[in-house]
Amino acid sequence: MLKKVRKLFKNQRGLTLVELLAVVVILGIISAIAIPSIGGLINNSKKDAHIANAQTMVNAVKLMVTTDELEYNKNNAATVTLSQLVKDNYIEAVKDPSGTTYGEGTNVTVKKESDDKYTYSITLTNSGNNEYYSGTLEKMNRSQINLKPSSE
Repeated sequence: MLKKVRKLFKNQRGLTLVELLAVVVILGIISAIAIPSIGGLINNSKKDAHIANAQTMVNAVKLMVTTDELEYNKNNAATVTLSQLVKDNYIEAVKDPSGTTYGEGTNVTVKKESDDKYTYSITLTNSGNNEYYSGTLEKMNRSQINLKPSSE
């Protein structure tokens, strides 16, 4: 019995260098395909979070419009900053999904077209006041959001 076990151990072979190399190459190809697609998913998630934050800010300004707390200029427009929305308790502090904070240039502009029609434009900036997006919420989509590095 002991002879059979020794014979089995002697006959067992490990992986050859070629087989090991083939496995490493296959793993390299898989990682080369997977890593860029994961990076794209992360960026798309950040852009979707910016869109959700913009919708939250516009909805808060719509609430301000219904309470008549806005003062319009001679062009029937009013600009509300994010800090003003937070200070007046219309929304809680909004975090920038890119790892920084929204800058002072982040605001919503309301233009009063008539007594019951308003248009809303939003500008999102990072803490360095580099613009992520500027325009209307209805036209906002992922491709229009310009993500800036969090170090700026």
